[in-house]
Amino acid sequence: MRQDSLTTPAAYSSLARFFHWATVLLLAGQFAIAWTMPDVHRGTQPVGLIAWHLSVGMLILLLVAVRTVWRFTHPAPPELPSIPRPLAAVARLTHWALYLLLIALPLMGWANASSRGWPSFLGTLLPLPALTPEGSPFGHSLGDWHGVFAWVLLALVGLHASAALFHHFVLRDATLRRMLPASRDSA
Repeated sequence: MRQDSLTTPAAYSSLARFFHWATVLLLAGQFAIAWTMPDVHRGTQPVGLIAWHLSVGMLILLLVAVRTVWRFTHPAPPELPSIPRPLAAVARLTHWALYLLLIALPLMGWANASSRGWPSFLGTLLPLPALTPEGSPFGHSLGDWHGVFAWVLLALVGLHASAALFHHFVLRDATLRRMLPASRDSA
């Protein structure tokens, strides 16, 4: 049975919801770019979709860094009391794994770009330093791991979204509604 508005736990703040949904939109765009851009080989230049992939990756890194600081300074609303402890623990682990990958993947891509001698920018204006020297085998290997962990991220995003839908349609609790834009603000 659905909880009414008097017993619905606090929603996430408007800013927390913005960070969440902005991350979702950027990730959707990033995966679309990654799946349609040409393969990266020796001599590939960072133009077209590859340049877009680099730029969106840096934007994701910036957004998630700010979001992480926000999360540490503004704790999430309390968990729903109806969620069993093991399930709550899996949810927390999944959330932190998502944060970790959302930071690690752009850093791996940046290091790989650096090893290829590609410049990195935040937006189109702010040049960023190289994370690895040009020709770095470590930077090149991070590019391979970047692709592997992108699939892990996609699987975790699918798990996260499936869990939200399970809560909404099967358990019929307020878990999903707490993150929807129409939810009321929490303090």
